[in-house]
Amino acid sequence: MNPSAADVHVMISAGFYGVYAELGPAFERASGHRLVTTRGPSMGDSPEAIPTRLTRGETADVVILDGGAADELARRGLVRVGSKVELARSLIGMVVRAGTAKPDIGGVEAFRSTLLAAKSIAYSDSGSGTYLSTTLFPKLGIADQVAGKSRKVRGPPSGEPVAAVVARGEAEIGFQQVSELIHVPRVTFVGPIPAELQPGFSFAGALTRAVRQPEAASALIRFLASPEAVPAILKAGLMPLSRR
Repeated sequence: MNPSAADVHVMISAGFYGVYAELGPAFERASGHRLVTTRGPSMGDSPEAIPTRLTRGETADVVILDGGAADELARRGLVRVGSKVELARSLIGMVVRAGTAKPDIGGVEAFRSTLLAAKSIAYSDSGSGTYLSTTLFPKLGIADQVAGKSRKVRGPPSGEPVAAVVARGEAEIGFQQVSELIHVPRVTFVGPIPAELQPGFSFAGALTRAVRQPEAASALIRFLASPEAVPAILKAGLMPLSRR
């Protein structure tokens, strides 16, 4: 038994969870540390959102979440400035219900037409949905046209992936980060939204201000940023960072 073994408290959002769940046991075996995991959205106002949990004083050594949300937590003094490490890049993608035709989203105009033609649209209450509703729809000049037919879906743990809403036929098209779409049954993955409309999302790890196990927490972040993590990152629908 490693005498310096520690319980590492991790708060993690859904987008990177698949990678973490696959690699966590290997980290525990190699390090002797034990991971204690809490899940919640990167942002938003739900009681399980990571910023809300940290503000409430819940225990965490490490947060793994949307890179922009990590920067915001640093500005608010909830994570250590300078501790952020980018782990993977993430694209926003679109799904339709299995068995329905794939709309054309190959270019900006085609994508815009698909949004206008859709009877109903679902997006997440976290990073990707915030980007679509506050930045992308206005940029495409369609915010007013889609407002009445769009719904925001509260994510796990108390909610569900956007794709589950589409699978039930409650929304015609759904948007979320690709990693959160591709493993949901009864939907067809149409593809990522056009490259020039992608917001450049990433997932990152950072140490919280109240970190109790900084060495073990830093070791976890290094492990998730290492070359060994690349196969799990790709399998999860994320893009590894090219580390020079």
